[in-house]
Amino acid sequence: MTTATTSVAALYERCSAGFAARVGEIAGRWSDRTPLPGWDVRDLVHHVVAEERWTPPLLAGATIAEVGSALDGDLLGAGTTAAEAAAAAALAAVTAQGALERIVHLSYGDAQAPEYVMQLAADHLVHTWDLARALGTDERLDPDAVDAVLAWFADAEPAYRAAGLIGPRAVPAADTPQHHLLARFGRTA
Repeated sequence: MTTATTSVAALYERCSAGFAARVGEIAGRWSDRTPLPGWDVRDLVHHVVAEERWTPPLLAGATIAEVGSALDGDLLGAGTTAAEAAAAAALAAVTAQGALERIVHLSYGDAQAPEYVMQLAADHLVHTWDLARALGTDERLDPDAVDAVLAWFADAEPAYRAAGLIGPRAVPAADTPQHHLLARFGRTA
């Protein structure tokens, strides 16, 4: 692995760990509302678990069509065990020898694996805040991860917005990197 891919893998690991820490704080509050319209805590965690379950086959070179319906339906179950297993499997796929030197076949086309992993890291990071907000727990995000995702997102934001993957940019609640990142992802902190 090159230094760049190593740092992408390390960033993903930190963002995944931050999300997992918030999942550990759910304590039965699966139906609490999140900042995402129409999503409760269970919906949010299920979304991230689904991403994590897709990560191993996609990083192994599978196409969306080859995975097919294998990951449809409820991937979360009743508790956090499925979330823990999905997080571990995704991290193993990201850090596997040669994984970040591949092409990943995504729904919008092919991408270099480091780009895909940056997308995953960003999603984990922002959803860590969403989950913390829903649970009323510590909303502070890893400042180094915020800086890295904010720098990457400067170029990625127009495509995310054009694809409808994020809401309109919000006004930052304060002049900090975390608030600017959240605002770019349509969150009002």
